[in-house]
Amino acid sequence: MDRVTKSYLDEFRREQSLSESMSDSDVFEYFADYCIVSSVHEEEFDTADVHVGGTGDLGLDGLAVIVNGVLVSSIDEAEDLLSINGFLDVKFVLVQAKTSSSFSGEQIAAFFDGADEFFTETPTLPVGEQITSTRKIMSWLYSKSVKFKRQRPVLQLAFVTTGQWQEDQYLTAKIATRRQRLMETGLFQDVIFEPMGANELQSTYQRSKNNVTVEFSFANKVLLPDIDGVAEAYLGVLPAKEYMTLITDASGNIRKPLFYDNVRDFQGDNQVNLEIKKTLHDPVGQQRFAILNNGITLVTRSLRTTGNKFVVADYQIVNGCQTSHVLFDSKEQLSEDTYVPLKVISTDDEDIINAISTATNRQTEVTADDLYAMSAFQKRLEALYAAYPDKKKLHYERRSKQYASVAGVEKVRIIGKTLQVRAFAAMFLDDPHRAARYYSDLRAQVGSKIFNDSHKLDPYYVSAYAYYKLEFFFRNSAVPVYYKPARFHLLMALRYLVGGLDMPNLTANKATAYSNYIAEVLWSEDKSVEAFKRAIEVIDQALDGESLTRDVVKTQGFTDLVKTAAVAMANKANAR
Repeated sequence: MDRVTKSYLDEFRREQSLSESMSDSDVFEYFADYCIVSSVHEEEFDTADVHVGGTGDLGLDGLAVIVNGVLVSSIDEAEDLLSINGFLDVKFVLVQAKTSSSFSGEQIAAFFDGADEFFTETPTLPVGEQITSTRKIMSWLYSKSVKFKRQRPVLQLAFVTTGQWQEDQYLTAKIATRRQRLMETGLFQDVIFEPMGANELQSTYQRSKNNVTVEFSFANKVLLPDIDGVAEAYLGVLPAKEYMTLITDASGNIRKPLFYDNVRDFQGDNQVNLEIKKTLHDPVGQQRFAILNNGITLVTRSLRTTGNKFVVADYQIVNGCQTSHVLFDSKEQLSEDTYVPLKVISTDDEDIINAISTATNRQTEVTADDLYAMSAFQKRLEALYAAYPDKKKLHYERRSKQYASVAGVEKVRIIGKTLQVRAFAAMFLDDPHRAARYYSDLRAQVGSKIFNDSHKLDPYYVSAYAYYKLEFFFRNSAVPVYYKPARFHLLMALRYLVGGLDMPNLTANKATAYSNYIAEVLWSEDKSVEAFKRAIEVIDQALDGESLTRDVVKTQGFTDLVKTAAVAMANKANAR
């Protein structure tokens, strides 16, 4: 391994809080998984969730299923996305990583063999639990093939080494043959094979650390008059094809994180979106699109202009999620005469950004609860996270890739909105089975039971810190990784065991003291390990000899069993 790659590997080990005892070859597998998946999925994710190296891994090191732009780990999550969006847009990503400096034909063939075995209807090789679970997701997706949007799934295969790919004719021919065999299964719209050496891997890692920056040409615009708190603002029309550069990544996928401040996810083929699509599929309608559509609002924290050339970074599409997705779906039909109304606003004033998001989204039927992403609560929570020093500190990510380019930030200490919702619901609302799903089940509680303005902030911090600490222990083998499927149940059990049975109302001042008491335990290495080990005893009692699987933890019944066991253990401790 060359020096540069080794330095990147060491940095990755620190950022991911991976154990110093883990071998470089194992860290390299995680590193390769992170780089490859990051190139097609711009959200932060837990690398352990896509790493499959080990016994029964089919010769694969990384395996990711991306549905509608979301990295999923269960059928429940995929079902939720289908329910929300009304369609399935699927990409499978398989990774094989070798620390050798050469590309071996035998190893590449074994990689293809693993891919063949993963997708076959009648597997013959023994596989581990994670491969089995992911195969179930894959099978479920194909059972819903009538819901595939635009095309069948795309399969991306990445073979990673520390050497340099030399376009070897023999290997290229072998790869072409095996790729064609996969295409002939009829399962895929396309099969992409990427041989990645050290240079490509280093470049991919660097890109993962940068905020999205895009250059586009905006000729038909006017500069709006000076507005307090706004650096610049423009209003105009942009060719729809040019707009595609703003919302698609290098792989041609739509950038899901751009729409986080847009309140609602894409609603699929509802009546409004069907009307937009109908307009775009009609030549006359395309020509009139700029006057028929309400347009797009883009807010950027960094704008550089040179004539008609605009360069935006750290930006969000705060209004226009539905229009953007329909345009993306219809991109093959777009003509040179199709224009999109576009407003570009450059400001780093959070109050103004929130006001823009709220005002533009009020044009559709959204409730106050839907606007939680822009609420003052989120800013106060971010400030609380930042107030803790050193090892107690977490980083609340209100914006996508907010900390991507910030040096020295451990990835495991970054807590996004989705993870915050899940951790809080599991620990303080006794909803770990819902937290284990894609969090759409919990969205209905936002504004009332979650992110309620009258709630104390400390329970949110301590639930996130408990999640971080547990993940840290999993990575460093202080807690057996076997219990990872029950991580949200462990958070609930820990609250009962450490905080006690009398949890104050989340709006009461006592909720702060209650949370701080739990935090004191979590801040101590010895006490927190001991607390999670007691929580594991609770899980074992609830299982009563049954195996711990991802399916088990998603039921209300299992949550009830864990709660009963936790209460009993807490009462027993209090009686001593």
